[in-house]
Amino acid sequence: MPMPSKEEVLEWISENPTLTSKRDIAKAFGIKGAARIDLKRLLKELEAEGHLQKRRKTYRDPDTLPPVSVLQITGPNDDGDLFARPLEWHGEGEAPIVLVLPRASDPALGQGDRILGRLTEVSEESFQYEARLIRRIGTNPRRVLGVFRKTAEGGRIVPIDKGDGKEWSVASDQAAGAKEGELVEAEQIGPRGRLGLPRARIVSRLGDPSAPKSVSLIAIHQHGIPDTFPDDVVAEADKAKPAPLGKRDDLRDMPFVTIDPADARDHDDACWAHADDDPKNAGGHVLWVAIADVAQYVTPDTALDREARKRGNSSYFPDRVVPMLPDRLSGDLCSLHEGVPRAVIALRIQIDAHGKKIGHRFCRAMIRSVASLHYGEVQQAQDGHPNERCAPLMESVITPLYAAYAALTKAREARQPLALDLPERKIELSDKGDVLSVNFRDRFDAHKLIEEFMVLANVCAAETLIAKASPLLFRVHEEPSPEKLNSLRDTAQAAGLTLAKGQVLQTRHLNQLLDAAAGTEQAELINLSTLRSMTQAYYTPQNFGHFGLALRAYAHFTSPIRRYADLIVHRALISAHGWGDDGLTPETIERLENTATHISDTERRSMLAERDTTDRYLAAYMSERIGNEFTGRISGIARFGVFVKLDETGADGLIPMRELGREYFHFDAETNTLTGSDTGIVIGLGQRVTTRLTEAAPVTGGIALELISLDGELVKRAGRGGKNRRGGPPRRKAAKAKHKAAKTKRKVTRRRK
Repeated sequence: MPMPSKEEVLEWISENPTLTSKRDIAKAFGIKGAARIDLKRLLKELEAEGHLQKRRKTYRDPDTLPPVSVLQITGPNDDGDLFARPLEWHGEGEAPIVLVLPRASDPALGQGDRILGRLTEVSEESFQYEARLIRRIGTNPRRVLGVFRKTAEGGRIVPIDKGDGKEWSVASDQAAGAKEGELVEAEQIGPRGRLGLPRARIVSRLGDPSAPKSVSLIAIHQHGIPDTFPDDVVAEADKAKPAPLGKRDDLRDMPFVTIDPADARDHDDACWAHADDDPKNAGGHVLWVAIADVAQYVTPDTALDREARKRGNSSYFPDRVVPMLPDRLSGDLCSLHEGVPRAVIALRIQIDAHGKKIGHRFCRAMIRSVASLHYGEVQQAQDGHPNERCAPLMESVITPLYAAYAALTKAREARQPLALDLPERKIELSDKGDVLSVNFRDRFDAHKLIEEFMVLANVCAAETLIAKASPLLFRVHEEPSPEKLNSLRDTAQAAGLTLAKGQVLQTRHLNQLLDAAAGTEQAELINLSTLRSMTQAYYTPQNFGHFGLALRAYAHFTSPIRRYADLIVHRALISAHGWGDDGLTPETIERLENTATHISDTERRSMLAERDTTDRYLAAYMSERIGNEFTGRISGIARFGVFVKLDETGADGLIPMRELGREYFHFDAETNTLTGSDTGIVIGLGQRVTTRLTEAAPVTGGIALELISLDGELVKRAGRGGKNRRGGPPRRKAAKAKHKAAKTKRKVTRRRK
């Protein structure tokens, strides 16, 4: 067979990108024996002319990508299309643009994700390839937030994360001009350096890490929470105009009020109640709940919608909010301000005298709130001390609201949802961001009133959409695992209490345990242990019920300004009632499973960031009190030490193992205790302690303590070198023997019972 021309070889390689070795090409053209030398010469000429590039033992067009390539997601464009760039590009021009076509079953992909994709070359102006996901092979390059320290070679980054003790090395040309002591964000590049440290390049300089207002900023960057809106999202929000009345029900004459915290930044729910005039419902009530109609302004597959889904929810910090929606919406058009007409989805609920729901209906409406109230003033008014804002509303609004709440309380008591009593901390900051005080938030009946109304509204939304066979996202909370329940039983038993066993667990059983602990020294321990035994609530298109609330079906409907799940439920209600074309789209329904997973993840991300911020503020507050003594209660046991929740602030501190005493302590994971080798002393959950503050690091949020007394008994400090009183090594074997004997004794005792 004659030698093929250069054009024929190039055409073959273009059409068969997986068969580009010299052997494959020879086989394709029937080239054998000595003719292979001529083929080798021809391929060398094509390579020298720039038509081909040799990579290992294959030849390919340097300006094309192989059919299977490693890609990095660069993010969606304005239309929501997901694009990627090839990580291996050897052509002379710019790397081609790849459009990623996700299937419904694919995991959600975000900017920076690395994937293995199957490519198809296309002829489009804006992109050159389409890709289908084969598998995700990695996530974003590992990032670190830390303090930059200059060195002769460039610098080091000391991570601010208290769980990350490894420093990162930065070459001088990768430092981005960072200054000594500056807070920076960096990403890992390449393998570890010669000293075993990860190598990094600085991607962002964030300023002074000790500045008070850096605290929440650190958490935002550390957890990857988007805190700036793209220009197109802001522009889209700015174009929004107030919704017209149109076909909406006109409820502007009803005296709706909003009741929120005094420092609330948005008002997305309003309520009103009155006695039911239906003679068949003597003593009953009609409760109205109105929720901002965010779906009017955030329609599917717009820039606003994509950004809201990306964020998943708003994140709240002591000094700032990272909102899900731009301020034009969250603080204006979707906020139910006093005296301003606002578009809502309203819900009329009919309940009987015992708080049982006997009917409800939804409508798309327009309201005008008569007052924006806060919890404290509403509670004072109900207690007989109304201020000038509440006094005119007592008869028409506030008294009827509490009457409806009293009825719902009866239904709640019959239902027996989980009744945890865990006070919430409130950190008060100065204008500069310094911590002025750390207190526990007041808990009024006014708070419980709004919570009960919102729970009932959420139940109504779920029931309506189930009845109409509409897709939606449920808020699901599954019952605790057997392992966690056994751990809770052990904790209760150690406190002299009992949790029923051998029956289907219901929330009333847990409430009986909480009631038994109420008012005792063990109350906080039992509440915390019960909370830790619970599973994490999440979103899903499937209904698995809500264990904690003792409800068969539950969906989030009442906070669409700050939760994307609620916006999905609003759209489902719009579609189910035929209120407009801004409801659920087929594309939205198709990706509900992915959306549920994504927003469950963003919710956990926000919770962690908010918790880390609180820890850092508490550490900053405590840092000026090093050496002071604090009382608290043991809240956790680990191999490396004991966690203590301090009474005054609710801060969590660690007593390292070396600070527990002179002896060796054996850790028992089953009973969550430490047993002393010499004294046999047992350290367990819930014990009262007095501690001395030895360290408080605002940058990491870490608090270290030294144990002074345990249940009122003084504890001797460890001696030099960690030896016991006789000067010998710690008596580990003795401790293990004592522990084993105690464990055997416990088992025998239990069997005899």
